Amino acid sequence: MTAGTRGQGPVWPEWRGWRAATREALYGPGGFYRRAEGPAGHFRTSVHASSLFAGAVARLLCRVDEALGRPGALDFVDMAAGRGELAAGVLDALPADVAARTRAYAVEVAARPEGLDHRIEWRDTPPKGSNGLLFANEWLDNVPVDVVEVDAAGVARLVLVREDGTERLGEPVGAADARWLERWWPLPGEAGLRAEIGLPRDEAWASAAGTLERGLAVAVDYAHTADARPPFGTLTGFRDGRETTAVPDGSCDITAHVALDACALPGGLLLPQREALRALGVTGARPPLTLASTDPAAYVRALASAGEAAELTAPGGLGDFGWLVQPIGVPNPLQE
Repeated sequence: MTAGTRGQGPVWPEWRGWRAATREALYGPGGFYRRAEGPAGHFRTSVHASSLFAGAVARLLCRVDEALGRPGALDFVDMAAGRGELAAGVLDALPADVAARTRAYAVEVAARPEGLDHRIEWRDTPPKGSNGLLFANEWLDNVPVDVVEVDAAGVARLVLVREDGTERLGEPVGAADARWLERWWPLPGEAGLRAEIGLPRDEAWASAAGTLERGLAVAVDYAHTADARPPFGTLTGFRDGRETTAVPDGSCDITAHVALDACALPGGLLLPQREALRALGVTGARPPLTLASTDPAAYVRALASAGEAAELTAPGGLGDFGWLVQPIGVPNPLQE
């Protein structure tokens, strides 16, 4: 059975899993991430919060450059690039000699925005065989996943959804998904408990990191780990800067927090954003009051910078984001 069409897009099956529904709603014809306004029109990431974030990523790229022995060409790959804000900010923050050797790639499903720095190559897949830094800021939370719920008999079943967001329970979870749940998100047999099956994200991360020949892959996202999985899942939506119910009709972002510990490859390091940014020089320390009398303009600038740094590292906010830092053939530049 089918429902009506959405615009000129394909016919929507009446019921399907959240993974298929989300893929169509975000990335299909007329999908949320193909809109002209881009993600910044609906939610604020660390990239949009402060240029300090791009500066920290630029410093991380410089550390990777050193770990690689300062090669003739250095790659920076911005996964889920939005409208290229991070790639452009990193290029602007790099020392001139490093910027001259850097090949920047923005990976995004939407069309290249007008006016983007000509040094940035716009792609829909990451380049293979790169040497440098692959950085995925709030990408994995938008890799679509299926949702499961425990029924009255204690069986984990796939949650099916219609285009209007109405849900019902479907078949029991398949073998590969059941194995992932048992390993990474075991569900007690209590009716109503939910989980998001992160296997597609594990595979997406392994594929992206695998495009690096040598360097560092970093994923930054809303995250949870095995010792604190949310009992009812995290699936939600965002529209016009506000959290809203997830509805797979293309009108809103659909996101769920990431089981970053499941994504990690051997040698990967998990740490909160506040620790990662502090290691890269973003501290949020207030400037000394003496500066206010000796150089008032500099004091105001430093105070504003401290406020932005505090937002990026704040507990209960952006500072709680998880960083998965994955070295590929080099020492981890965020470990001493």
